[in-house]
Amino acid sequence: MLINHDTRFTLEAVVDLLNRELDGLAALRDFVARHAISGTGALHEPDLAAVRAVRDRFAQVFDSRDAREAAELLNALVAEAGTTPRLTDHDGHDWHVHYFAPGASLAEHLAADGGMALSFLLVAGELERLRRCDAPGCGRAFVDLSRNRSRRYCDGRTCGNRLHVAAYRARRRGGDGGGDGGSGTAG
Repeated sequence: MLINHDTRFTLEAVVDLLNRELDGLAALRDFVARHAISGTGALHEPDLAAVRAVRDRFAQVFDSRDAREAAELLNALVAEAGTTPRLTDHDGHDWHVHYFAPGASLAEHLAADGGMALSFLLVAGELERLRRCDAPGCGRAFVDLSRNRSRRYCDGRTCGNRLHVAAYRARRRGGDGGGDGGSGTAG
């Protein structure tokens, strides 16, 4: 599946937003800085509440039952954001499309660009790439961009590795009968 740089960048921001606590304005400012979101201006408590609401709507898309439900959610999200596609080459970046209107709030910016990025996946028939981590107790969101759509964990180094190590230890306990991690031979 071919995903251009801007869509990938936006999908990463959507996933990060879904997986963030956003426990205050400092966390929101950190999110904006981490993703180099342009044109946000000063952020205040109403911005935080609005971004949390957008995050909840993205979560509904990730958790939707099928493409029709996801499409309805995305159509409403991008329409309410006042989606206004325009070409731009700001801040030294090559030409790309912004879907938010000039002067849009941070929440409208995220809803428009994030909603369109998620819409591109739906149109490409790739909605199943929107996933939740399979690790027990995790449930973090991620976009599976692997070639064969086989990714199961939000992060292979943490959730995936933890489960693989637990499975290995369980096999060792079951296989040698001793559970001591030794070779099973008398010395």
